[in-house]
Amino acid sequence: MDANISLLQAQAQIQKEGNPPFTVLLRHGSMRTEYFAPSEVDTQTPHPQDEVYVVISGEAVFNRAGEMIQCHPGDLLFVPAGMPHFFEVFSSDFATWAILYGPVGGESA
Repeated sequence: MDANISLLQAQAQIQKEGNPPFTVLLRHGSMRTEYFAPSEVDTQTPHPQDEVYVVISGEAVFNRAGEMIQCHPGDLLFVPAGMPHFFEVFSSDFATWAILYGPVGGESA
């Protein structure tokens, strides 16, 4: 797998797969990086690993276990393993990198 993925490559990959909400682009050890572009509703559930989002485009409200966070391109969001979270009220061009890493259950502080 490539060590460098461009935004255009990520968009082409998700289109090739029929426009699911996400596609996995990089894997290394416990880490995987996804391109995530939900359409209308974000249906994700808590993940078993810690997760970092880097907003690429658009705007959204991020619901992090009830904490509402307005997010914009360039914003970085952290979610510990198992925490409920999802994007809501997002623009049609909303997309983010999602990076999941570490052991199941998350890393200790």
